Amino acid sequence: MHFHHTDSAPKAIGPYSQSVETDGWLYTSGQIALDPATGDLIGGGFEAQARQVLENLRHVLASAGCTFKDVVKAAVFVVDLADFPKLNALYAEAMGDHRPARSTIQVAALPKGALVEIDFVAKVP
Repeated sequence: MHFHHTDSAPKAIGPYSQSVETDGWLYTSGQIALDPATGDLIGGGFEAQARQVLENLRHVLASAGCTFKDVVKAAVFVVDLADFPKLNALYAEAMGDHRPARSTIQVAALPKGALVEIDFVAKVP
């Protein structure tokens, strides 16, 4: 098992790793819209937060030599399913033609008052 870390993504806010690689698979921890430089949740509403989450995940994937094209499963947690169309547009922009399996779940709350959290499972190339 190998634990990956990058300073280009937010530090863990608890006792966990940004991602773990085992047997050729990468499991990312859930990312919320934290600014990697400050550790603070960014403002700007759902779209700004979703963009930051995807950017954070891009860096976490890269720390293990992966890209969005290597993602096989995504779990998305949103505070309001009314944001689902915005999520789909931003997610499609990030993924391009790649279509991994995905779950989207509405939750009562997320850490630090975030509006969206995403985690990935990727196949390490």
